[in-house]
Amino acid sequence: MSKTIFITGTSTGFGKLTSITLANAGHTVIAGMRNVAGKNQAAAQELSAIPNVEVVEIDVTSDDSVKQAFDQVLSKHGHIDVLVNNAAVSGFGLLEGYSLDQVRHMFEVNFYGVLRTYQAVLPSMRKAQNGLIINITSGASGHTLPFMVPYLASKFGVESITEGAQDELAEYGIENVSIQPGVYPTEGTNGSKQGVNADKADIVAEYGDSATQKFNALGAGLFGKMAQFDMDPRVIANGILDLIEMKKGTRPLRLPLDAIAQGTDKEFIEARAAIKAKWVAAYTA
Repeated sequence: MSKTIFITGTSTGFGKLTSITLANAGHTVIAGMRNVAGKNQAAAQELSAIPNVEVVEIDVTSDDSVKQAFDQVLSKHGHIDVLVNNAAVSGFGLLEGYSLDQVRHMFEVNFYGVLRTYQAVLPSMRKAQNGLIINITSGASGHTLPFMVPYLASKFGVESITEGAQDELAEYGIENVSIQPGVYPTEGTNGSKQGVNADKADIVAEYGDSATQKFNALGAGLFGKMAQFDMDPRVIANGILDLIEMKKGTRPLRLPLDAIAQGTDKEFIEARAAIKAKWVAAYTA
């Protein structure tokens, strides 16, 4: 059955590929992106030319923009069956090297942007007693890594939203799932899309060559693995399609899609769930 699906961050990467994949599967795709008449005009025109795709202007850092975009879609279509929170910015650098403004910007997109879309879509989903929200997080969003602390903190926050909302919204027929990708070759990793990186050059300089060498080694390791495992972004788009087409009530809370992890991500998720179950039992027994 065809569904109406709102996707954020569709000008590049996972969002663009997912829009095309879901539209080709027969779903109605609302492709949300910023600056549809400006720097993303070419991407907007490309997606608009695809059957079943409708491009909508949305800036997830703006309360007014998010409200206007969802009001527009709901007024036209009457409902949104699925929301895919894909819009995000990456970032690298020493934690101390980040100004608070940079961290705030990271969270405005990655964390508050997700909260804004939840608040915009939930009233209609609750009224319909039906809905699916898919949040793209990170393969490391259950823990953290050096030189990626603000980014992974923002993504772990989205994991918290997903897990808590799943319990709060279950009786309203609304399901929440986080997809946990690894490192894939997209604009967010190949340098063509500017990230929100550490910006205090004087602090970075004080850490010296040792920190630079550790950072470079981490990057080389991650990108080396990406090439070794031939990571294909279509895995994420297809994973989203699979989730959408799953029978209601059978969807997992978390869906790891990271070949590089070689199963350790699934083990981590299972262990995490088991420990939480013990904790809940201890507090509620």
